[in-house]
Amino acid sequence: MLRSEPTGQAATICAWRAVARPYTQFERKPTMLSFSLHKKIHLAGLTTVIVLAATAALSQNANTPARGRSVTQVRTEKLPDIKNKVLTAVVVNYPPGGASKAHHHDADVFAYVLSGEIRSQVEGEDAKIYHAGESVFEPPGEHHVISENASKTEPASMLVVFVANDGAELTTFDK
Repeated sequence: MLRSEPTGQAATICAWRAVARPYTQFERKPTMLSFSLHKKIHLAGLTTVIVLAATAALSQNANTPARGRSVTQVRTEKLPDIKNKVLTAVVVNYPPGGASKAHHHDADVFAYVLSGEIRSQVEGEDAKIYHAGESVFEPPGEHHVISENASKTEPASMLVVFVANDGAELTTFDK
């Protein structure tokens, strides 16, 4: 049996139902997978905003110390979909030859090199140089024995994003 398109009042009712009811009997409702994807898209969007804000903060930061490093906090947000977790983004600027003391983080850490070259080493692994546009991930508690500008003549900077428990000490330096 062939079905024809509705006309008149029937067409109006069908159009209203398409707007008023988000799912028909033939459409699938969102699953946990789609909600998980939604969270990933949300975090990806938030990360993009942080990278753009970090780039702006980097261009405005003129008071980098002669030695060591400077840290500029870019953003802190409680993660609404993950109970008691906070995302904190900072820009770390290293002058030529600048370095951090050995340390560890009580957080998941994502680092993205914005400019220059960063030499990094986690205890038990070989040192590696990360160039602008490269990134690295560190799980909580890894002992970071080297974090420094690989150049003695050019500055370097990186965006560091922490995901930690609310109130956690993000960085603890060795004594």
